[in-house]
Amino acid sequence: MSISMYQASLPVLVRGMTNLQVILGKAEAHAAEKQIDPSVFTHARLAPDMLPLVRQVYIVSDTAKGCAARLAGVEAPKFEDVEQTFEELDARL
Repeated sequence: MSISMYQASLPVLVRGMTNLQVILGKAEAHAAEKQIDPSVFTHARLAPDMLPLVRQVYIVSDTAKGCAARLAGVEAPKFEDVEQTFEELDARL
């Protein structure tokens, strides 16, 4: 039985982005519950040499759209990388 590149890659990327959306939702709920400015989370880094969360979301979505575009043989859409809030990041994913 053969498997296509699409079957081997896109479902994994979709699952990862879906999981990231759940994590962002939990962070947003936690920020609201504890009355913390949401930008504290969206601009946080887990390690000093790590990019902030918003940049990590940009990278995840760019990887997925690039992979899908290459497999389809089309040019990937351009995103401006301006999303800053949880809602905007969720919409991007």
